[in-house]
Amino acid sequence: MAVIDLRSDTVAMPSPEMRQAMVTAPLGDDVFGDDPTTNKLLEVAAARMGKAAAMFVPSGTMGNLIGIAVSARSGEELIADADSHAFYYETAGAAAVCGVQIRPVPTEAGVMSPRQVEEAVRPRDDPHEPITSAITFENTHNRHGGIVWPLADLRAASDAAHSQGLRVHLDGARIFNAAVALNVEAADIASCADTVTFCLSKGLACPVGSIFCGSEEDVEQARRWRKRLGGGMRQVGVLAAAGLIALDHMVDRLAEDHAHARTLAEGLAELPGVKCDQGRVQTNLVYFDLDTMPAPAFTDECARRGLLGGAVGPRGMRFVTHYGVDSEDVQSALKICEEVLS
Repeated sequence: MAVIDLRSDTVAMPSPEMRQAMVTAPLGDDVFGDDPTTNKLLEVAAARMGKAAAMFVPSGTMGNLIGIAVSARSGEELIADADSHAFYYETAGAAAVCGVQIRPVPTEAGVMSPRQVEEAVRPRDDPHEPITSAITFENTHNRHGGIVWPLADLRAASDAAHSQGLRVHLDGARIFNAAVALNVEAADIASCADTVTFCLSKGLACPVGSIFCGSEEDVEQARRWRKRLGGGMRQVGVLAAAGLIALDHMVDRLAEDHAHARTLAEGLAELPGVKCDQGRVQTNLVYFDLDTMPAPAFTDECARRGLLGGAVGPRGMRFVTHYGVDSEDVQSALKICEEVLS
């Protein structure tokens, strides 16, 4: 039985061109800075983000943790959306590893207003309170359905943070999805932050890795943190080769994933017992709620029929479109959902 896997875009398999490039890539030792393929990827990635320097990390979680580490010291505070990946899904790494407290701020659809930024900053003259030193934004925003920050709103929030003396880290795991949705360059989005992490192994379909970008000084610090966290690897060019192919050939095709997500959302909204806010489906994530069936049971029944998805709470579901999922798969997925709910 063929399986349609919509659990996450992390399940996307590398393209044939990526696999070939990985086999033939010139290699060296990246910890020594000697891997030519990795160095080329970092040059390209930094340029795509409009930053001076870049560094390969094994995962986006490590990239975000390093972004926090170079922006805030132990005992200080970082502002983050209450539903952000950094607060929700990174096992309290900021506190456990960096000694940094996260101050969660509830937002409307993941978009923090300048006023919210300003009000979350602690008064510096009160010794009872921690020093607020940094803030993190997430674009696109996972738990808010893959929505895209309007660029003007992101700039306004970033300007408010910088006016308060804060450093800004952008969790740009899906920054290219945001760029495609907004029809702008990723660098336009990244310009709102001092440091940014983006993922190679989600929509770009690489097997492993993320990229951390910032100033030369930030990346110099980041390399020490990467080593401290055990993320320094050797012949990384095997992985970087796929990243070069991805940045050349996989970004524009993200529009296909977005179109498939919209089709999926439209079909789900027509099914009895399903609530799907199509207006929130702006990229490749589709969240929906079930009125008549618990999400875990729905997930199990779909899996028996060859459709994999993710339960989000007792009634919530998430499907994610990605490289390897075509329009025929989307129609098959809708048919399976209809069968399960009938």
